[in-house]
Amino acid sequence: MKKALITGITGQDGSYLAELLLSKGYEVHGIIRRASTFNTSRIDHIYKDFHEAGARMLLHYGDLSDSEVISNIIYNMEPEEVYHLGAQSHVRVSFDTPTYTSDVTALGTTRLLEVIRRSGQPIRFYQASSSEMFGSAKPPQSEKTQFEPRSPYACSKAYAYWMVKNYRDGYGMFASNGILFNHESPRRGETFVTRKVTRGIASILAKRQKYLYLGNLEAKRDWGYAPEYVEVMWKMLQQKRSQDFVTGTGESHSVKEFVDAAFSYAGLAPSKYVKIDKRYFRPTEVDYLIADASKAKRELGLNLKIRFGELVKIMLDADMRAAGLEPIGEGDKLVAKNFPKRWWGAD
Repeated sequence: MKKALITGITGQDGSYLAELLLSKGYEVHGIIRRASTFNTSRIDHIYKDFHEAGARMLLHYGDLSDSEVISNIIYNMEPEEVYHLGAQSHVRVSFDTPTYTSDVTALGTTRLLEVIRRSGQPIRFYQASSSEMFGSAKPPQSEKTQFEPRSPYACSKAYAYWMVKNYRDGYGMFASNGILFNHESPRRGETFVTRKVTRGIASILAKRQKYLYLGNLEAKRDWGYAPEYVEVMWKMLQQKRSQDFVTGTGESHSVKEFVDAAFSYAGLAPSKYVKIDKRYFRPTEVDYLIADASKAKRELGLNLKIRFGELVKIMLDADMRAAGLEPIGEGDKLVAKNFPKRWWGAD
């Protein structure tokens, strides 16, 4: 039975990846931060107490700022694969907490790489890089595009990217960067703009909220469906040699387009409910991201099924259901049609 360690297992990507690996027969370990309240809602449906027979997912308390804890976890469990998804991942928040973001997102990666190097074990390492690293670089962006980061988060991810490459080149480690463009789902954090929109619309429909406050509506992003992206992570660590891959749909849409599509699906007029709040603007913005995923299509067989309009419907249906409303249903049908008998669902 293969063992895999996931940092950030309680996040959107971590939860989907844990499901995928469990479906493939892995023993899955995850690092979670200690809190006085439960923060495992995304993985509760797949968690079994370790006392129960057949339990194959184990959680360990730890923090990416603590090298000793990371070292103990890796030495004791001896994983074959490490998927490093943990980070302070909110771009706007990184401007408010640049030191913390750098410590966890940049140096946290270095701590992991160094522990793996010192272990002497042939551990395969996946680094969750980000399209935000491209920043103001001209689109479309590929593995050959120069980074021009525009936030503390993006700078931290760029640092981590180069550390992965240096450990790969310098020590012969199997270490790969997955440069994933924006990927969303009903499990996306509630403060990220896509989820903020769909959750806000559901609250408006339920008459719990009157307005939706947003920032820059003109920024363009390449948005995909998160469950499909974690399968790319796994495929990257199954290759004969480690390398870096861009993953995205090759389509770009503005935040305004997302807002308009979501309100239209709900049968509402965005002009009646959307208000702009300057506090949500970034000091430096990334205007236009669109993936050139030619390499991933050629070498990993990348074939993303869910596109922009379908993603909007999937997310809004799920948030309507969560708000106690009857979903419109088109999103649910899309998931059932495209992913029959798969390991993920719409919620």
